[in-house]
Amino acid sequence: MHAPPTETPMAPPTAPRRRRRTRTFGLAAFAISLLMAVPTAHNAFGADAKAIEGGGDLGPNVMVFDPSMPDIQAKVDEVFKKQESAQFGDGRYALMFKPGTYDNLNAQIGFYTSIAGLGLNPDDTTFNGDVTVDAGWFDGNATQNFWRSAENLALNPVSGTDRWAVSQAAPFRRMHVKGGLNLAPDGYGWASGGYIADSKIDGQVGPYSQQQWYTRDSSIGSWGNGVWNMTFSGVEGAPAQSFPEPPYTTLENTPVSREKPFLYLDGDDYKVFVPEKRTNARGVSWANGAPKGESIPLDQFYVVKPGATAETINAAVEQGLHLLFTPGVYHVDQTINIDRANTVALGLGMATIVPDNGVTAIKVGDVDGVKLAGLLIDAGTTNSKSLIEVGTEGSTTSHADNPTSLQDVFARVGGAGAGKATTAMVINSNDTIIDHTWLWRADHGEGVGWETNRSDYGLQVNGDNVLATGLFVEHFNKYDVRWSGENGKTIFFQNEKSYDAPNQAAIQNGDTKGFAAYKVDDSVTTHEGWGLGSYCYYNVDPTIVQGHGFEAPVKPGVKFHDLLVVSLGGQGQYDHVINDTGSPTSGTDTVPSQVVSFP
Repeated sequence: MHAPPTETPMAPPTAPRRRRRTRTFGLAAFAISLLMAVPTAHNAFGADAKAIEGGGDLGPNVMVFDPSMPDIQAKVDEVFKKQESAQFGDGRYALMFKPGTYDNLNAQIGFYTSIAGLGLNPDDTTFNGDVTVDAGWFDGNATQNFWRSAENLALNPVSGTDRWAVSQAAPFRRMHVKGGLNLAPDGYGWASGGYIADSKIDGQVGPYSQQQWYTRDSSIGSWGNGVWNMTFSGVEGAPAQSFPEPPYTTLENTPVSREKPFLYLDGDDYKVFVPEKRTNARGVSWANGAPKGESIPLDQFYVVKPGATAETINAAVEQGLHLLFTPGVYHVDQTINIDRANTVALGLGMATIVPDNGVTAIKVGDVDGVKLAGLLIDAGTTNSKSLIEVGTEGSTTSHADNPTSLQDVFARVGGAGAGKATTAMVINSNDTIIDHTWLWRADHGEGVGWETNRSDYGLQVNGDNVLATGLFVEHFNKYDVRWSGENGKTIFFQNEKSYDAPNQAAIQNGDTKGFAAYKVDDSVTTHEGWGLGSYCYYNVDPTIVQGHGFEAPVKPGVKFHDLLVVSLGGQGQYDHVINDTGSPTSGTDTVPSQVVSFP
């Protein structure tokens, strides 16, 4: 591991990152939702179908606060007590704060908990206090602080610095920290994050022990240090390009971005704001007041509550409604199909969809402008060919003017129980934006084993001109990412190869030792990536050798900038970084082997 600069007050640990298996809590049944209907009418579902009414209340697990309410701290603490260590539990919560000022509040955020302001601008909702993630539940180790979020708030931290010690699937979006931001747990234990977007941190961001981090379209006062891979695009105040020492990869702008839709209050009326697409973005989208985009009233959304069926959800989409998933766990026995252009499907509180009977959980049609955001897809016990699909295979339609976007859309295979999926996510539509995803074949929890939670592929990209910003993909049995489309781009990639491979033969790929973490097909002529890292920790058989972390055709249009591979504690090794380029890792030290560019 690279030590941070000498001026950093605390060096990150040098031991390898390890994750400990924990006990699952199982999925509990949820109450049947109350679906309001209007009288029968002739429509797309037949003469006797009932039209589905949009809007309504947000259900029991969306907790809405205003500054005049008593005992806010006690209510927030009660949720945290339930969720602090419930890594594979079935609780789901969204803590929503109306515009105003909240004094002396420390909102600690546990698993499957989202906290957000309900203003149109982050500064509309101000905490004179903190939004905190720490790792006391795991003895100061933050590498399992997953599945939580903070959005659309302004903070005046009590100590001057807020603590957000997270790892994967824990976005920090549209936040204004009027001070510093500490990304490490108390005691500077291990951490493996993370993601910031559309946020303003007035002071310094201190990563300390964070192994890697991606920050997009934001403004920061300064950045403290780097361990292995710190990547920035469109960030005012970002450190200059310097990889590998310090390991900063810095792009002046983000080529294409669209911020995540969010719920807000317009007076007493709930609406969902859908930000417009930005090209060559830099800095926050809300710097000059109200952001640019479209406001959609809540009555144009089917407010999905636990107990709702895929049949009803599909009928709502066909009727012309958008989807707002309230916090909960949803089992679906048929695919949720989103075939209407510009449909918004937004989840609150890490709403989770579990496909039963081997179906694909969500399929997005090859249409313009679908916004899929804030959802966790959890593989079912029967193998699904895929968990999430976008577009139709072989499509040649351009969506450049109005691309489909996926933001904070996560997939999990195993961990909460045995689950299987051949491929977690498949992107067929051209021009799709994948903005922050964590595709995870579980390495701990329940239902975990080389064949028990089998999943060969994490991300398969078939579409052209697809952009991934903040791509986290881990532990799949074969390729974690396979890119078959033309002119793809990835800004920041974090990967670990599967821990649990039983031996060299189990991962052998013909004459190649192991499947690459990130493979670009030989047929591809143009592809580019910045700030990509792959790590191995073959703890079942530490003698396993991975031929390379990355594999790509040697062509003028295929370029990679700032690649690295890491052997965690010498548990397995890499021969090369990409193809036959780059020095091997060796020994038991956690030291990356790096190549600045390819070819």
